[in-house]
Amino acid sequence: MKEVIVGMAHRGRLSTLVNIFEKEHKSVFTEFDGKHFDSDESFDGDVKYHLGYSTDIKSQDGKSVHVTLAPNPSHLEAVAPAVEGISRAKLDQYLKDENAIIPVIIHGDAAVAGQGIVYEVIQMAQLDGYRVGGTIHIVVNNQVGFTTNYLDARSSTYCTDVAKTTLCPVFHVNGDDIEAVVQTVKIAVEYRQHFKRDIFIDLLGYRKYGHNEGDEPKFTQPKLYKAIAAHPTPREIYLQQLIAEGVLTNEQGQKYEDDHLAKLEKAYDDSRKLEKSVVLNFLEDTWKGFRHGKKEDFDQSPMTGVAKAKLMDLGIKLATLPKENKYFRKIEKLLEDRLQMLKADALDWGMAEMMAYASLLVEGHPVRVSGQDVERGTFSHRHAVVKTEDDEKEITTLNLLDKKQAPFHIYNSLLSEYGVLGYEYGYSLACPNGLTIWEAQFGDFFNGAQIMVDQFITAGEDKWWVQSGLVMLLPHGYEGQGAEHSSARIERFLQQCADLNIQVCNTSTPGNHFHLLRRQIHREFRKPLVVFSPKALLRHPKAVSKLDDLAKGSFQEVLDDVVSSKTKIDSVVLCSGKFYYEMKDEAEKRGVTNAAFIRLEQLYPLPEKQLEKVLSEYKNVKRLIWAQEEPENMGAWTYMAMSLRKYNLDFAAGRPSAAPAAGSSSLHKKRLAELYDRLFTKISGK
Repeated sequence: MKEVIVGMAHRGRLSTLVNIFEKEHKSVFTEFDGKHFDSDESFDGDVKYHLGYSTDIKSQDGKSVHVTLAPNPSHLEAVAPAVEGISRAKLDQYLKDENAIIPVIIHGDAAVAGQGIVYEVIQMAQLDGYRVGGTIHIVVNNQVGFTTNYLDARSSTYCTDVAKTTLCPVFHVNGDDIEAVVQTVKIAVEYRQHFKRDIFIDLLGYRKYGHNEGDEPKFTQPKLYKAIAAHPTPREIYLQQLIAEGVLTNEQGQKYEDDHLAKLEKAYDDSRKLEKSVVLNFLEDTWKGFRHGKKEDFDQSPMTGVAKAKLMDLGIKLATLPKENKYFRKIEKLLEDRLQMLKADALDWGMAEMMAYASLLVEGHPVRVSGQDVERGTFSHRHAVVKTEDDEKEITTLNLLDKKQAPFHIYNSLLSEYGVLGYEYGYSLACPNGLTIWEAQFGDFFNGAQIMVDQFITAGEDKWWVQSGLVMLLPHGYEGQGAEHSSARIERFLQQCADLNIQVCNTSTPGNHFHLLRRQIHREFRKPLVVFSPKALLRHPKAVSKLDDLAKGSFQEVLDDVVSSKTKIDSVVLCSGKFYYEMKDEAEKRGVTNAAFIRLEQLYPLPEKQLEKVLSEYKNVKRLIWAQEEPENMGAWTYMAMSLRKYNLDFAAGRPSAAPAAGSSSLHKKRLAELYDRLFTKISGK
């Protein structure tokens, strides 16, 4: 064993940091004083019992073990999949041997029984895409959840009964019997290292005080806390055992306690001399060579083009199947179509995406994609993994590009959003040199993992000074498919945007999508990327790109329209994504020639300079309109209204709605026609 990755809730975290991770007492005391953080004013930080930490600890035989505690908000078990993802990233990159790293997740008894994320993580344990060689689960069983008695907290006999679903051994051990606890942990480690499976330790104890030291537990558990008050502590029990065995005297035991208290007093005095608290990236060693992003970094994207000859070579390789196998006829046709795209110089969305991965792989950057049905793609646009017809052998052409290339990993996930997104977030934290992607089956499915978005992805850098380059691909677009398959809730992500925390994009061309994915790696910093990826544009005849579009330039935050004369334009419509194509078609049908449709491919950070440059070329504009297919109370409208106040922005959107979209195709068409009428009435100046 070379590394241990630990995840736990807040209770007991400070004790764990100090006594196991050897964090300096004075640092913790400084955090208790609530001093300013040693960072810029925009950094908010987090409370002391949510922070992570990493260090090297010498074992008794002199070996060094790297131990990491992942940051985690509050009592949530949400950190569990992140711990697994961090562990897997380290295994994939350099450890290689599952015995070299052990994930440890410390649960509360109420949480392990009550939160579904525990079940999702347990179901990952033996899956090819997510296994880490087994996890040691330690349940700190206080027999109470805040003020809830265990009889009100679960229906199962034991809080650990979720372990039975995958036949994990469970040890129930008395927390007062310290040597029994130590023996149990030794057995658990040996079992995990030998069988590579999860194991649970139910550590039965109690909570000495209330929910915190100032809480009054007798409000809700008077009998229990009367018994606890009369019960000796584990230190007292063990001291008496050692005295009875002749190992220690009572005086020696008292000296240990006195020496420790003196150490704490000195540390407290030292802490008062420190002016600020310091929050470090808990994976600091992993992130050496990276800096944090700045506002000016988004004024222009880096050049991400790839030489045309190289693109052609990669395209042929990823579209060519090994000839010795028998394939399903439709698969052969799909791959042949990709070869024809290269010849015709017209790449569709799936081909451009695959080319982005291929180009990164041969540059030495690993790529990992996971999510429901991602190997083929929900809309059959990707086909990154091809299966032979007779024996279902898997062929991944992205791993057949070059002998020196980085690996391409893609996995159809278990039917989980919360657990899998958390896993990929953790993976991205420990793999900054690689592209880590989670794709939702439909964009709105991310809401099953809203906790991961709210408390980790959008806030992690601001709370814990940790970066992530995670990409979320969220299929989005209104095609009359009903409320649950239309909207990836652009408004929710935009509402959380601040402090350059994430990037929100809604691309409209395969070439720009190619550059967007490559930009994610070709910078000196990392930011999570939320992409409202298309459905209709995957095969739209106008949504194609030439090889030159991939070979030259960079990601374009703003795409100008193509009009015959900019001087004749008196209305500019700002939009994003596939709605651009639909509005252009409608304008052509109506004979509208006085409007230009400008696409904001990046919504946040808002590309103000790039937008101003494009708008400056339209000298006779009387009306600036934001147009969206989403209802007025959703989509990007309110965000755009606040962000572009100086432009006196008007808008055209769908009628306000409780549901994201209409439930029938005919109603969708009717409302879309009404939206067009409103938009083109505004364009006409009436």
